[in-house]
Amino acid sequence: MNGSPKSYPRPGESGCPVTFKSQYENFIGGKWVPPVKGQYFDNVSPVNGKVFCKSARSTAEDIELALDAAHAAKDKFGATTFEQRAKLLNQMADAIEQNLEKLAVAEVWDNGKPIREALAADIPLAADHLRYFASAVRTQEGFIAEHKENTVAYHFHEPLGVVGAIIPWNFPILMAIWKLSPALAGGNCIIIKPAEQTPASIMVLMEVWANVVPPGVINVVTGYGPEAGKPLACSPRIAKIAFTGETTTGQLIMQYASQNIIPVTLELGGKSPNIFFADIANENDEFFEKAVEGCVMFVLNQGEVCTCPSRALVHESIYDKFIEKVVQRLGKVKQGDPLNMETMVGAQVSTEQMDKILHYVELGKKEGAQCIVGGSGKKAIGGELEGGYYIEPTIFKGDNKMRIFQEEIFGPVLSVTTFRTEEEAIQIANDTSYGLGAGLWTRDIMKAYRVSRAIKAGRVWVNCYHEYPSHAAFGGYKKSGFGRECHKLTLEHYQQLKNIIISYSPQPTGLF
Repeated sequence: MNGSPKSYPRPGESGCPVTFKSQYENFIGGKWVPPVKGQYFDNVSPVNGKVFCKSARSTAEDIELALDAAHAAKDKFGATTFEQRAKLLNQMADAIEQNLEKLAVAEVWDNGKPIREALAADIPLAADHLRYFASAVRTQEGFIAEHKENTVAYHFHEPLGVVGAIIPWNFPILMAIWKLSPALAGGNCIIIKPAEQTPASIMVLMEVWANVVPPGVINVVTGYGPEAGKPLACSPRIAKIAFTGETTTGQLIMQYASQNIIPVTLELGGKSPNIFFADIANENDEFFEKAVEGCVMFVLNQGEVCTCPSRALVHESIYDKFIEKVVQRLGKVKQGDPLNMETMVGAQVSTEQMDKILHYVELGKKEGAQCIVGGSGKKAIGGELEGGYYIEPTIFKGDNKMRIFQEEIFGPVLSVTTFRTEEEAIQIANDTSYGLGAGLWTRDIMKAYRVSRAIKAGRVWVNCYHEYPSHAAFGGYKKSGFGRECHKLTLEHYQQLKNIIISYSPQPTGLF
């Protein structure tokens, strides 16, 4: 499509950049393969609550087919040079950029997020991630350690072989690429199990890549977690499993991986604090307005973000003025049709997720939290969007011990509390079982440094939020998981380090 339309046509309408198949098979060995048991499940668009296609309801038998294809390809692909892998990743990025609108609309219809986010962030970041690892793998070097005279220890990076990845539904395409970029750069073949809520956009991505990726290098098997995800994570034929999702499932993934003693990386839940210090208080300048925007970030992607700044800690001296501005700004946030470029808050991903969020809204009221704005729950949006999963953004004021402060809601619900001192702010921020992200806002750079170092989280944003550059390591503390995504050090999660010790001495060596 040319230009920037105000609103994109829906799938099935004239001019829509994507056409979904009525039924998606698995993508195995470079081909579309029907599920062994012949079963499919409905894909429902959260935009209007209607079925728009079906996906393969896979089982352990389908996982085995994917494993067969990956193992058949692993030796040849593992023997490719860094230059060849870099070229492949760049070609994959090219294909994404050439199909930007197609992939963005597919993601919106599958997930419910606003098209403006998919076009500006999700899909461009996916292409950038591939290009980053195309460059990063070419900088990776082995190293030599001199053991003693005439004896040298060489170190080489080698592929693991075949790896598995289970991805979430909140950023389907981007999260898949966060996994497969370092996997392919490291010389591995991969099997991806998408979330059952959002498999269709991943299948559209595989259509885009069908003639780019060598057969067997990327395999995608759809289905439910217990039926397809568990057999993948339990398989003795994978050398590593990577998972992004909620913490309880992450615990199961660890158990499955332990059966075969393989490495696992987990990016799990969060309950991120966003701290606003008193020195931001000049409400008439750009910095104050920037801080207000940083608070309203809790509605990004409908709050369905692991690092969602869902706890706001506001200094008591500025609380009234600050929250007043936040409420005013939130009132200007447009919610509605995700395919409209002006929409900032779209639909929740599924009816189950919507019900979970509604439960927490009611729980906040029962706990005695003050509802500052919202609180009505489901937002009625008529016309063609009737039946979609829309929730009104809600702000509560309460105490950090409340469940709405401690438990991950994964929706557009903000819990706000106040603090008096820097020490108290740190204590409240760290009073959680999670440690994925955090934010803080201050004009005092010394304070920013102290507080950033004191917060127990894998990423701390200072005077910004929701920045995800490809070269900045991302991952959690505590129950938010372990291992890192993004930065080139992620390559180490997808490779073995081999050591070869060579003696160049003509004399016998050893202990005897």
